Amino acid sequence: MSYSTDLTAAEFSHITDLLPERSHMGRPPWSSHIIINAIFYVVKTGCQWRLLPKDFPPWQTVYGYFRKWQSTGLWSQLHERLRHKLRGRLGKDPHASVGIIDSQSVKTVLKGGTKALMEERR
Repeated sequence: MSYSTDLTAAEFSHITDLLPERSHMGRPPWSSHIIINAIFYVVKTGCQWRLLPKDFPPWQTVYGYFRKWQSTGLWSQLHERLRHKLRGRLGKDPHASVGIIDSQSVKTVLKGGTKALMEERR
C-alpha cells in the first residue's frame, strides 16, 4: 500500500548517500526507503508511533531508527542537503543570509501578562 507521504524513487535517490550502510549482522534490516516512509507518515499525520499502519515495519523498529538517526545528526544533514538543492534550483545562494519569524504567531506571555507571573504568593 502506498501513502501520500511516501517518497518516490527519484526523491529517495537525493538522500541515499547520506543514509548509513546496512549492517550484515543480526536480522536482515528493513530497507531505508521503507523506514523513511514510515517516519514521514508519523510526522505528517501526527499519529502516535504505536498507531503506525501494519504495512510498515513494527513501530519499535521505526522509532529506533528515528532516534538513532536523530542522535547521529542525520536529520540535520538531510535538511541541509535538501535546502541547498532547493535554493540552488530557485537560483538563490545556498546559504540564507536572513531569517524571518512572524512575531504574531508566537505567544510570549500567558494570559494575565507579566504581572500575573510576578505576583508574590502568600
